[in-house]
Amino acid sequence: MHYLDKIDSPKDLKKLKPTQLKTLAQEIRDFMLHSVSKTGGHLASNLGVVELTIALHYCLNSPSDKIVWDVGHQSYPHKMLTGRREQFDTLRQMDGLSGYIKSAESPHDAFDVGHSSTSLSAALGMAVSRDLLGRNNRVAVVIGDGSLTSGLALEGLNNIGRSDTDIVVFLNDNQMSISENVGALSRYLNDLRSAPSYISAKQDVRKFLKGIPLAGRMTENFIEKTKSQLKYFLLPGVLFQELGFKYYGPIDGHNINQLISVIQNVKEIRGPILVHVITKKGKGYGPAERKPHKFHGVGPFDLQSGRPKTKDKVTYTDIFAKKIVELGKSSPNIVAITASMSEGTGLVDFKRHFPKRFFDVGIAESHAVTFAAGLAASGIRPIVSIYSTFMQRAYDQILHDVCIQNLPVVFVLDRAGIVGGDGETHQGVFDLSYLSHMPNMTVLAPKDGAELEAMLDFAFTQSGPVAIRYPKDTACKIHAETAENGDIALVSVGAMFPVACKVQQMLADSGFAATLISPYFIKPWDKSILEDLRKYSRIFSMEENVYDGGFGQRLTFALQGMNIHCFAIPDAFLPTGTREELFKLAGLDAESIFNRILEILTNETP
Repeated sequence: MHYLDKIDSPKDLKKLKPTQLKTLAQEIRDFMLHSVSKTGGHLASNLGVVELTIALHYCLNSPSDKIVWDVGHQSYPHKMLTGRREQFDTLRQMDGLSGYIKSAESPHDAFDVGHSSTSLSAALGMAVSRDLLGRNNRVAVVIGDGSLTSGLALEGLNNIGRSDTDIVVFLNDNQMSISENVGALSRYLNDLRSAPSYISAKQDVRKFLKGIPLAGRMTENFIEKTKSQLKYFLLPGVLFQELGFKYYGPIDGHNINQLISVIQNVKEIRGPILVHVITKKGKGYGPAERKPHKFHGVGPFDLQSGRPKTKDKVTYTDIFAKKIVELGKSSPNIVAITASMSEGTGLVDFKRHFPKRFFDVGIAESHAVTFAAGLAASGIRPIVSIYSTFMQRAYDQILHDVCIQNLPVVFVLDRAGIVGGDGETHQGVFDLSYLSHMPNMTVLAPKDGAELEAMLDFAFTQSGPVAIRYPKDTACKIHAETAENGDIALVSVGAMFPVACKVQQMLADSGFAATLISPYFIKPWDKSILEDLRKYSRIFSMEENVYDGGFGQRLTFALQGMNIHCFAIPDAFLPTGTREELFKLAGLDAESIFNRILEILTNETP
């Protein structure tokens, strides 16, 4: 009997007997493996939370009870149990199922998410709203141990602990975020995982003290004070208890019966509660268990071997990975910093060659930047490599701690521009805007792989901050020809170059000669290019960034009075889709740009 086929809501789940839930868990894993192997998606994290998800929906009453998922890349089992199983063939596709939690998709999705560490603060807001409005629904949080490395998560913990409101936090401890966890909190949780059972010790503290010679002279206050001191040696979870939580755990996150028992019990307890759940990332699929970081986010893959079905081409990330090792060999002062994404940003080889000069700070982007500022202020040359969308979290630190002091920190923004399957939360289309208005900042965008290498060489010769942005895409190898005697200029920003080349050719085929210009500097202005552009009667700029504050808007201001048309991301969040689909949606594909330019040129022709 297939239980999963009969579940379209948590109400259907509750009809199953507890003895049937283990079979359901295996069915969910099998379904997920077959589906994600075809569509791609987040796999290892989802495989690890199957039993916890079943137990939560079995014991709580979603959507009236709020289950707040951190990051959301572990929400596939949740989606399957809340009526979206049949949509999984559309996962991470345009107009399809989101790879993250999305409230517009289902009432069971309590809070939109894509970045980590937001769940605790959001859940506290929901709990306080419940209390103010006199409601009695429960609020539960599922947050990974990797997310606790973020300052935002610690702020949330601190405020929940002192709130005295009813929230249950499920700490999903799989010893990983995207990469291996780091830091003091990670070591603390590791100590908890390996701690012996403490219940009997807790119960026997009083007997132990009274058995000590002269114990008869001990006062009750002395015994209680001594017990308080001993608990630091005997009891796990003291950190969370001191923050104001009632701590339960660690418990086996793959034992459904134990999970259900614990959840049913903590439902009756008032105040902030933290349940420490130990899970295994990639659970039930050998390749993902052995290499969970490889199966964090995957494309389509062969289910038997775990190997990707598509052959990877050389990407900008690949070129950066090779070049930064070369630079590291030439200069002992270069160090690399990332925020729990060493694989995604291409720093694995640098870490292998220079382990003492590589720093993964965990999900702590703000710390990464100020840490880099401290290094740069003391004679080291740091490079901070973080995805564009996550670099936004360190805006204040870039501005205040790096730019004001004009410190030589190199920022590498991977996944800049349009990002496909991850949707609104991951689109890296704001960095040109938020970096270009910072004094002292130099902003670069390579049009191809060779230019990226040259920009990295250049960045480490500068005495102030430099930011280099590039997309998650194959590195361009196109070499465009410059048209002669045309009065039209096509200004291409960075990786828009292949699109601009196509537009140039389409215009030529239609009888319009256009000169293609790809500026090396996004900021500051290359004055020679500005002077050169003044000779053209019409200028068309193209960028993979929002219009407001972007290159085109700044160019229009710099060349006031000239006939300039800008092609950029409109003032709206881009949804999930392939890069090709989203380029077309934003009007940034070659055909859309060409048609618009042709319309402008035709209307302007006497």
